[in-house]
This record gives sequence, C-alpha cells and structure tokens, in this order.
Amino acid sequence: MTIDMRGVDRVNRGYTGIPTFLRADYAPGLDALEAEVAVLGVPFDEGSPFMPGSRFGPRSVREHSLRFGPAGISDFDTGQTYLRKLLAGRRIVDVGDIDVHPSHPERTMGLLTETIHRIRGAGTMPVILGGDHTLTYPVVRAYDESVHVIQLDAHLDYSEEPEGMTYTNGQSFRLLHPLDHVESLTQIGIRSPRDKMETFEQARDNGSHIATMPAWREKGPEGVIAHIPEGAACYVSIDVDVYDMALVPGCVSGEPGGPSYDEVRETLKAIAGRLRVTGFDFVEVNPLLDVGTGATSYLGALTVATFLGLIAGPD
Repeated sequence: MTIDMRGVDRVNRGYTGIPTFLRADYAPGLDALEAEVAVLGVPFDEGSPFMPGSRFGPRSVREHSLRFGPAGISDFDTGQTYLRKLLAGRRIVDVGDIDVHPSHPERTMGLLTETIHRIRGAGTMPVILGGDHTLTYPVVRAYDESVHVIQLDAHLDYSEEPEGMTYTNGQSFRLLHPLDHVESLTQIGIRSPRDKMETFEQARDNGSHIATMPAWREKGPEGVIAHIPEGAACYVSIDVDVYDMALVPGCVSGEPGGPSYDEVRETLKAIAGRLRVTGFDFVEVNPLLDVGTGATSYLGALTVATFLGLIAGPD
C-alpha cells in the first residue's frame, strides 16, 4: 500500500531529516547563491598537533542543530524570539563542506579561500563550521574589505611554526595579523598557561588587544570591544575551548577557568549590537571525545544559532 504524504505537515524531530544546519535549504552550487547567510563546513583537522577528530565537528554540530525547530530560539528574560524570520524566509542556506585533500593542506586551504571569495561575492555572509582552528587565516585572507578580527579563545594561536608549516591550528592569528585589510586583532578569554610568555608579548607588541579572563570580567562585554569603532565591520572566530573546560568535554584543548555560556552569549550580544558582523567561524568540537548525547556538539550548535539570531535581530 502506498501512502500519499503530500500536504501532510511534518513533525521534524531532531533525529529525522537531512542534517543541514538548522534544516536550512541545501545549496550545492555557489553560482546562483541567493541568501543572506551561507553555512560552510570545513572538516579539516590536519592542523591539530595533539589529537585528531575535529574533522567530524561540522557534521555533529549540524546534527545537533536539528533540535532547534522553526519556532526559533526563545529569550524568556526579554520575551523575544530569534531565527524564525531567518528560517521562514529562506534567508539562510547550507552549502555543504569544503572538499578536503588529505596531506595537501595548501590545496584544501586554497580551495577554502576561493570558496569564501565566491560566497562573499554573492553578497552573502559566511558562517564556517570547523574543523580545527587552522581555517581562520585562509578565510580572512579572502576578504576584500577592511575588518576588525575578534577571537574568543583560551589560546593565543599566535605561535611561530617552522618554515613550511603554514597550516596549523596554533598560528592562524599570527598569520592574519599583518594582512593589510585587518584593522585590528582582539583576543578575548586568553588564559592557557601553555602559551609562552614570549608569544603573549609578541602579540601584544604587534598591537593585539588581549583580554585575559580577569580583564574580560572586569571590563565586561562592552568594555573588551570598546576600542573598535561603533558600526565597524568585524569577523569573529569562536573556539569552543573559550568555554570553561567543564562545559566542553568534546574538545581536546579545553582549559579551566573559562567563562559560562551566559558570559559568552552576552559578549556575542555586545558584538552583534555594536559592530557589523561580516562573517564568523566556530571551531574545535571533537565528537570522538564527547560525552553523553553530545554535550559539546549541542553547545556548539547553540552558540552558532544564538550568534546568528543576535546578528539577524529579534523576530
């Protein structure tokens, strides 16, 4: 017997359907891209020096994003909801993953830069799901407008690597800092004792605005970005290890002493409210290390969805 399901409303539980981010339409080609936001996965972890597995991050974060329905995200304190118009108006699409060429990071990251060029050329804001933190430099170098870069991270990712090792997750921000179109670099949440004092001093001397955890809490969300002109274009990079280690078991580089979800959300709210966000990435979820039903992947999906909602504004 054949059952005709045409015209029947779907329930769309979180365990059904094709896992595009937030169930957005899948747009496999970029030639006719018509959307305000394009979600792109970068399943690359060859830049991780300790343990692989974040290559599965984009897929896992997408799967957990299915738990958010068309009703959007609710803020009970303000009585506002977010994302409903963005989703209902099909203003967001998922363009799938970058093609990864194992053992050829130059080729993979070159393709990433080219893809970001095309997404931005269509007038669309890229949202990138990693993968490891190698990807920020290849993304930002694709920009053809001046931007202020804001990094939420436990680590500086400002190390000097041996010649020929351009694509690792520990040096993206050293590489992008000298780019002519990068107006400033702001690094928030820095606290890892594994970062060298020499590296910290180099980043600071090169003009980086560094907010360690005590400075972040002292200055508050508005204070840590007060040096950036209001309304300026910015690119935001969020490493899941910016969160306190207890919140991110599915991250190989977690550090204690980090912020809560509320502290990160309020900082993203300040960024979205004061600056013009032109793109952002979210990186370093490692599902192979995660616990339970995927606590870290869910936190990742929530963080990306929340920031998208704050950028788009309340419904």
